[in-house]
Amino acid sequence: MATPQWQQQRVAQKPCFRDQAEQFWARVTEGLAIGDLWSQFRRDATSSYQLYSKEVDRTRVEGVPHSTHFLHVASQYFWAIIEKLTPARRVLLLVALVLILLPGGEWVLQTQSQTIKIALLDFHFWGGLLMFVLLILEVGDRVVMKRDLQIAKEIQAWLLPSEPPSVPGLEIAFTTRPANTVAGDYYDVFARTCDSGTPTWLIAVADVAGKSVPAAMLMATFQASLRTLSNTPGDLTELAARMNRYACTNSQKGRRFTTAFIAEYDPASRRLSYVNAGHNNPILRRSSGAIERLDAGGVPFGILDGPYQSGERILAPGDWLAVFTDGVIEAENPWHQEYGEIRFMTLLHSGVMLSPQMLLNSMLTDLDRFVGNAPQHDDVTCVLIKAV
Repeated sequence: MATPQWQQQRVAQKPCFRDQAEQFWARVTEGLAIGDLWSQFRRDATSSYQLYSKEVDRTRVEGVPHSTHFLHVASQYFWAIIEKLTPARRVLLLVALVLILLPGGEWVLQTQSQTIKIALLDFHFWGGLLMFVLLILEVGDRVVMKRDLQIAKEIQAWLLPSEPPSVPGLEIAFTTRPANTVAGDYYDVFARTCDSGTPTWLIAVADVAGKSVPAAMLMATFQASLRTLSNTPGDLTELAARMNRYACTNSQKGRRFTTAFIAEYDPASRRLSYVNAGHNNPILRRSSGAIERLDAGGVPFGILDGPYQSGERILAPGDWLAVFTDGVIEAENPWHQEYGEIRFMTLLHSGVMLSPQMLLNSMLTDLDRFVGNAPQHDDVTCVLIKAV
């Protein structure tokens, strides 16, 4: 018996509806799997909780009842959330909460002869509607901010080298991962003409105190000042002193300081001169397996005016130099355990036969495995250099 035409149309429409549903879900999730969505939600929830909880004091005073302490902590969380909104949106939120908590009911007009029903009020509906309006306003702000941050991210990408330059006697790999859209970490490798007229190579890694937009703006000023001042005559200590004096003029009385490692490599003599301005001590692994730390220098840029000392090393074939920011070794897993320098150096020892780029990829994979779903607290930057 032939299938009726209306059933054929219904069967034909099923794949179409399924395709539309799949397209809708793919557009909403941007192709992420359920596990990835859950991991992203956990990271977002943890980050949001940390944003609000840092303003809350959960310490219970001795003698205060648990119920009173709970109400006090809940009040702190409430104000920590509501104070992030503009005054107008605070009022909108309060009105929405009141409407959601009120029971629905009828407004009636009662006369001597009859009762007239005026309106049926559903406070929950209007409260939910106000919450939706508030959500739309906040999403609008987020979209504008995200667009501006994306532009800032593109500008910041122009300031950092995308590929390592070809330096005689060295193989170089570098990477950076911002904790937010833009970062306060900086790295660079570029040629410099020294006083003798022979070209040398400047290697720099810096970490501006703080995160996100303020740190990124100061990172941009650091990059501009380093590029400009590196063209002036003088050795590395004089360059560091000039950088420090410039940083002190815009560090907000030392609150926005910058740790930095600046080195100058001479390919002819294989000599590496360096100044460590309060930065994490880079690791120099000799071909024999011995470890040296590059710690000569001074205080971070932008705190106080003072002289800087320089150190010097000769890089022999097979030596490795690892320069990194604290976001690498202080990365935390969900149990608040730090990645640590020991694990970092273990990978460095085991990967000496690899190229710098391959070893760097291995380190990043191990870091991701260690951190898991924990949110990234700080910018991650690492530069690996192998002498050949």
